[in-house]
Amino acid sequence: MADQTHPENTANPEYAGTPGSPGRAGDTDTADALLSELAAAYGVDTSYWGWDGVERPVAAGTLQDVLAALGVPANGPQEQQRSLAEFRVAPWRRILPPVLVVREGRETHVDVHVPHGSDVRVWIDAEGGSRHEAAQRENWDQPVDVDGVLTGRATFTIPGDLGLGWHTLNADAEGTPAQCPLVVTPGRLRTSTRLEGRRSWGLTAQLYSVRSSRSWGIGDFADLSDLAEIAGEQGAGFVLVNPLHAAEPVPPVEDSPYLPATRRFFHPLYLRVEEIPEYGYLDAAARTEVARLAEGLQAANRSRDLLDRNASYAAKLTALELVFAVSRGPARARQFADFRAEQGQGLEDFALWCALAEQLPPSAPEWTGAAASPASPYCVEQRPRLAARIEFHCWLQWLCDQQLEAAQRSARQAGMGTGVVHDLAVGVKPGGADAWTLAGVLARGVTVGAPPDMFNQLGQNWSQPPWHPGRLAESGYAAYRDMLRTVLRHAGGIRVDHILGLFRLWWIPEGAGPESGTYVHYDYEALIGILALEAQRAGAIVIGEDLGVFEPWVRGYLAERGIFGTSILWFEHDADGPIAPEHYRQQCLTSVNTHDLPPTAGYLAGEHVTLRESLGLLRRPVAEERAEAAAEQEAVLAQVRARGLLTDTGGTDVRTTVEALYAFTALAPSSLLGVALVDAVGETRTQNQPGTSIQYPNWRIPLAGPEGVVLIDDMPGNERFLSLLGTVRTALHPGALNQT
Repeated sequence: MADQTHPENTANPEYAGTPGSPGRAGDTDTADALLSELAAAYGVDTSYWGWDGVERPVAAGTLQDVLAALGVPANGPQEQQRSLAEFRVAPWRRILPPVLVVREGRETHVDVHVPHGSDVRVWIDAEGGSRHEAAQRENWDQPVDVDGVLTGRATFTIPGDLGLGWHTLNADAEGTPAQCPLVVTPGRLRTSTRLEGRRSWGLTAQLYSVRSSRSWGIGDFADLSDLAEIAGEQGAGFVLVNPLHAAEPVPPVEDSPYLPATRRFFHPLYLRVEEIPEYGYLDAAARTEVARLAEGLQAANRSRDLLDRNASYAAKLTALELVFAVSRGPARARQFADFRAEQGQGLEDFALWCALAEQLPPSAPEWTGAAASPASPYCVEQRPRLAARIEFHCWLQWLCDQQLEAAQRSARQAGMGTGVVHDLAVGVKPGGADAWTLAGVLARGVTVGAPPDMFNQLGQNWSQPPWHPGRLAESGYAAYRDMLRTVLRHAGGIRVDHILGLFRLWWIPEGAGPESGTYVHYDYEALIGILALEAQRAGAIVIGEDLGVFEPWVRGYLAERGIFGTSILWFEHDADGPIAPEHYRQQCLTSVNTHDLPPTAGYLAGEHVTLRESLGLLRRPVAEERAEAAAEQEAVLAQVRARGLLTDTGGTDVRTTVEALYAFTALAPSSLLGVALVDAVGETRTQNQPGTSIQYPNWRIPLAGPEGVVLIDDMPGNERFLSLLGTVRTALHPGALNQT
């Protein structure tokens, strides 16, 4: 097990002892107590504290459904007793744990279970090829009968001087071998230290909405390069974009970047066709066709109408097929082959899913039958038949990799210290690539979301299958590691959406409402440790979106591990009202705004209340909501005025107020300050309304200001844009020249 430093960890230490030992409720015969004991053993909460400070019990039916999703029978006292007995004996049935995640510089211990009296040797094969013996220490645990075999527990010391990395722990008990991954993670993410004593600001943007005159109706990787160049020239240190994960391989595609088909691979929708080297070798007819396709979409770049991903993607796929048919030269062919080899089976399985999904609709019976997994006989048979399509989808990922590399290079060349910061979604959609290829480490029969809170009074259901904590550990966290490596490959940083989900996730039984869920806990020491390890190896910082309901110690733990938090101006309150920015966290990304609220101009106008009222998302009279929202805004604005950033006279325009609010957040000691691009151009429309799916056109709002659409081409001369950036730059570095 991982080195555990907090009592709130997934595993209940009371059950780590001898099989058959009593639990906390072992002496009571009530069914509720037995179910609660079983739930606690598997890290399932039997009650939770709501956003309003009230503790709420979890219904027995919810506990049974969630335990069933964990593979734990819990229907009635007999099943519950058997499941508890199985929980207690399970560790004794295996020689080594499924995985061991430790911190560098810390000596730790591992228990080895072997037939009583057996001689056992334990050693580590390090990632770099060296070998290290583990010393046995005294252990007075009594042997126990496990399935008719008297089994003992030996304890060995893992040395604290192992280097960071993915090592292998080995054991041999008189000819019976066993091994498991041994992951040594940073005690503290060292990339965060480069921001100590420094302050940096950057743009936060929804890339799909940020277009240029050359876009195909949707912002793309070339637009990201240009946005980074423009922001870097203004002194920005980073540009944070929405998740760029892949959706369906063909239209129609999911609009939400937070509900992808996979979190490991990228969306070819963002490719700039004209930037592909082979585009230059198209024959005249093919080049004319690509130009026709582009021209048909480029008129939309100047429209405020809703974005049409399907039209853009359909046109790009047609163009990409033409470019794919161009022969690659020897160097390019070798680079592509190397990329496929490096990405391995994960890429090949994803490409197989794409090829199958081109032919099989989501409701096709094959997905739950013959094509239920990549290893099924049907899929094994399909691989050679679909080889050309598999190659095409691998090629698309290679192009995404190259264009993302170019975007990060542009950011760094423009002077950005961090560059592109990628966003990692909480999960994936059911029926997508990850749900298919990673089915073995995902839980079924539940989805994840959030309980009711102040801004989402009905709760949220994100319609995503969660990681299965036990099976993920059994797999050695391989899928989690591979996902992080791909996202971090060309990133200066990563924002982890709802990082609290690495500690606990709100599981909702299928068919139930968001309020009828409960928290399931994860081995956060392992998940956070692996995140820190992969980020450190990539040279990237980590920003955790730690908003919402969380246990009090979580933010301190993240800070201890070198992971930045998130502060949003409107959410920074305590019992006495708004927190003064001087008391915000230093190791933090602070901003006025988040994509789950209207842009600041819209928020000041009460758009968040108007929209939720129109969609039926309020549980209180709208007049009460408006009064409370106005009072909360006034409490913040009073602090802004008290610091001389706004005048007391009426008639202040919205632009002046927005700039004053950003200057106000710059008073915080936070190392990172985020400037929402929508605020910089004067947008008012909401990008996303949590708690909705089809009720509101989430994630389809193009970037626009009061005078209409704002293109990247226009930003170097956009006075509003330059003014806000200049305000932030001056507020952060008052001694520097305010060059625009």
